[in-house]
Amino acid sequence: MSRAYYRPIPTLTPGAGALRLAGGWVWCDRVEVLRRDAAAVLIPAGEVPAEMRARLTAPRAPVAGVTLDRPRLMGILNTTPDSFSDGGRFDGLGAAVAHAGLMRAQGAEILDIGGESTRPGAREIPVPEEIERTAPVIAALRAGGVRMPISIDTRKAAVAAAALDAGADMINDVSAFGFDPEMGPLARKRGVPACLMHARGAPETMQNDPRYDAVLLDVYDALEDRIAAQEAAGLPRSHILADPGIGFGKTLDHNLALLRGLSLFHGLGCAILLGASRKSFIGTLSATPQAADRVAGSVAVALHGAAQGVQVLRVHDVEATRQALALWAPLTQIETG
Repeated sequence: MSRAYYRPIPTLTPGAGALRLAGGWVWCDRVEVLRRDAAAVLIPAGEVPAEMRARLTAPRAPVAGVTLDRPRLMGILNTTPDSFSDGGRFDGLGAAVAHAGLMRAQGAEILDIGGESTRPGAREIPVPEEIERTAPVIAALRAGGVRMPISIDTRKAAVAAAALDAGADMINDVSAFGFDPEMGPLARKRGVPACLMHARGAPETMQNDPRYDAVLLDVYDALEDRIAAQEAAGLPRSHILADPGIGFGKTLDHNLALLRGLSLFHGLGCAILLGASRKSFIGTLSATPQAADRVAGSVAVALHGAAQGVQVLRVHDVEATRQALALWAPLTQIETG
């Protein structure tokens, strides 16, 4: 029989024998056992093997000082002229710094700054250009007294190094350290947390007929392999976040399968980051062609992620998501903080 995968069924109202997922606000008393060659079955949470139970329940380490005892908001700052959602709005230093300040005031707890679009079909840009778009913004924020954690969204070690030198605290790599072999050694040397995201193919071609045998399990395996490789090389698992990569080499059905099965990724033993904000599947399902008009759909997906125990929600619309979470927590009677 093939390998077993354990997907906890999240609940906000735990019963007897329930497990607290990732030391957070979501519990499970039942677990779905998935196999590639057999039908799924449900078992009581207490029957999960001890090693997997430890991965599912161990509290996740803080990220750059931000504790993960409740859903945290990572505000997106694209300093690019061609991002799918807000291309060109914040590609000047003044506009970027101002928008970062706005997101901070709205409730962002981490800023994620990227200087190269990785939307489907986007072209790769030269390293010096990407550095020029990002490092000065980070330096200006630090010079202006901003002390909140800053993540650099890049596939390139030289860009990440310049951002860290300018004051960034974290690396967010859509290639899971697969694009640039120097990224892993950089993260280890600097001792910074890193998010490893799943993507199939480069941005230029990733949406050209992506195929999987079983997308939820395939993405889990790919992330597990990348995490294990980095851990073996010396990057502690506690420094790693995992992102299933919604929209990166996935069809609408692939994205939906990953979102429905998000809780499986707690089994990686890492914090989960979800970046689904304003993406095209939201536009398809809601008949909303313009990315900037997908706020309500993005908030709905963020709330779904929170209910699955996702620790970090990467969003464009910080205020709307913060407000929704502020209502969601007391209405569902969850305990956070």
